Amino acid sequence: MKTKGNKAKINIVTLGCSKNIVDSEVLMGQLKGNDFEVSHESEKLDFGTVIINTCGFIDNAKQESIDTILKYVDLKERGDIEKVYVTGCLSQRYKDDLEKEIPNVDAYFGTNDLARILKTVGADYKHELIGERLITTPSHFAYFKIAEGCNRPCSFCAIPIMRGGHVSKTIEDLVKEAKHLAKNGTKELILIAQDLTYYGLDIYNDRKLGDLLKHLSDIEGIDWIRMQYAYPSQFPMDVLDVMNERENICNYLDMPLQHITDNMLKSMRRGISKRRTKELIQDIRAKVPNIALRTTLIAGYPGETEQDVEEVINFVEEMKFDRLGVFTYSHEENTHAHTLVDDVPADEKQERADRIMAVQQDISLELNQAKVGKQYKVLIDRIEKDHFVGRTEFDSPEVDNEVLITAKDEYLRIGDFVNVEIESAAEFDLYAKRV
Repeated sequence: MKTKGNKAKINIVTLGCSKNIVDSEVLMGQLKGNDFEVSHESEKLDFGTVIINTCGFIDNAKQESIDTILKYVDLKERGDIEKVYVTGCLSQRYKDDLEKEIPNVDAYFGTNDLARILKTVGADYKHELIGERLITTPSHFAYFKIAEGCNRPCSFCAIPIMRGGHVSKTIEDLVKEAKHLAKNGTKELILIAQDLTYYGLDIYNDRKLGDLLKHLSDIEGIDWIRMQYAYPSQFPMDVLDVMNERENICNYLDMPLQHITDNMLKSMRRGISKRRTKELIQDIRAKVPNIALRTTLIAGYPGETEQDVEEVINFVEEMKFDRLGVFTYSHEENTHAHTLVDDVPADEKQERADRIMAVQQDISLELNQAKVGKQYKVLIDRIEKDHFVGRTEFDSPEVDNEVLITAKDEYLRIGDFVNVEIESAAEFDLYAKRV
């Protein structure tokens, strides 16, 4: 059957987290290095092959991945495309099941099968392209993966099943990659890993996140370095010294706490208590007084009581996190928590999450309104309708606050830094004028 698309063109579809985005970008760089035409999430059916990079983290993400696979299998059966390949976390975790349920996929690959994917489509893995990738985000920022996998024993998390144990990249390789990104216009590096704070333990026998930050901070053209996904237990405080020393390291830390009551933290196997968590937050804020702290919580974990929820809400009210997100608990096979009874109904999980977020919404409004009249340096990400949309150093793309500057009287360039004054504030948006 003749397909409508260009047989030599490969379309990559990315689902899930920023770590998957990086994997897709590396794959695209390799394909381009092999002279393939490549697109990312093309709306046109002008390709012959699609590679779907799936997520298998929680129920909603798994369903989205399955729906996407079925969509492209249907296009293949209609003759619109020729080949459908599936990779990523869902494929790593459920390959046997997927092969039985959706046999019309041409091949399934795991999370560490880059060389096999390339060989299957007729490309070679090129070692000289290590550190090079095709950026799918706006070119002025890039997610920067410093390690793969995780060694933490968290009861609810299937990431070690899908991604394996923690493997750090070397400082040398990361510096080379960052220099390549800077040369191509990247101004902001967003450091990601399952656990940034574990960086270096496997290859240097020591936590080396602080040293890595210094090396990256020295690279010309990198104006902002941002840290996401720090683990609270045994947090390396020297990282905060580097944050204070270096102008281009954002006063921002994303530290998922997941819960706060001692019984939940123990069951979740988080390796930290409520008392120690609160002390850590106080110590971090004492060392970097104007730091923006982002955290994530889980609602509806097995055995969670109404008293636990009240304790979480009181904690959120007391700590006044700058940014906060809440996931509802997902009962994942082969995790330690799967041996527990998933005893909180889905609607109750959502109701608890909504209650916590309502509290955070009020906190966010209060903190944002305190910014009115103050000036900030903002990185412009995009133009949307009548506004340029940017971020301060205290905000990560997609998940945090945005700064809106009217486009009526101003012309700003995407990827530029501008100084603004905040004129008004809503719960999750700041409205500003250029200074």
